[in-house]
Amino acid sequence: MRIYINDRPCEAQPGDFLLDVAQQNKCHIGYICGGSGVCQSCFVYVKEGMDCLSAPNKVEKAFISDKLTEAGGRLACQTRIIKDGAVRVLSRAEMLRRIVVGLQVPEFITYAQTIGYNVVNQLPTGAGHTFNRVREGQLNPLTSIRNIANSLGPASRLVGRNIFETFPFLQGAVDLAGVGAKGLLDNTSNALCNISGSSLHLPGASCESCGDEPPVERVHIKASAK
Repeated sequence: MRIYINDRPCEAQPGDFLLDVAQQNKCHIGYICGGSGVCQSCFVYVKEGMDCLSAPNKVEKAFISDKLTEAGGRLACQTRIIKDGAVRVLSRAEMLRRIVVGLQVPEFITYAQTIGYNVVNQLPTGAGHTFNRVREGQLNPLTSIRNIANSLGPASRLVGRNIFETFPFLQGAVDLAGVGAKGLLDNTSNALCNISGSSLHLPGASCESCGDEPPVERVHIKASAK
């Protein structure tokens, strides 16, 4: 079957998760935590075909408010295709991009109010649900942290690419200055490297001093139960 993510056709099969379909078809919709349902970066709006998808599970209900659910909000890492049909989804970033580019002020106000409502009303519930999953052994915090660290580079490149695709004049300005977008990112990372003594680098950037894979400082987190 064929579904559409950000209006891009993607091959899929019943049983697939929306996030997996996006990755397999190189139609990235955002993911930081590796699909464990704790970061909400894979949030999407289902514009068509909700009946072809699995019902919201406990993870989604913990993070997504009733208002966002009514607007078609789902987490792609938790949403599975259950049958053939027409399915169209928009990532949160794409939804916002279209509102901004279209100068749709009323829609932007409504969008901001809905997101704000979700943060205020669902953040405590979502955090509590995540804590319970860790306590019950359903979620490994170390694995989630590792996934987040591994995703920072691709995420930064995605953000940069989307910015230049949405506002092409910025790419032109950078090119006129004689520096490509990647070069600008690398130069900034080089400066951070020199200032920090090779401790800090921008995700997704290379460093002349350290090579393509600059060192990352390890942070050890210890937790004790009282």
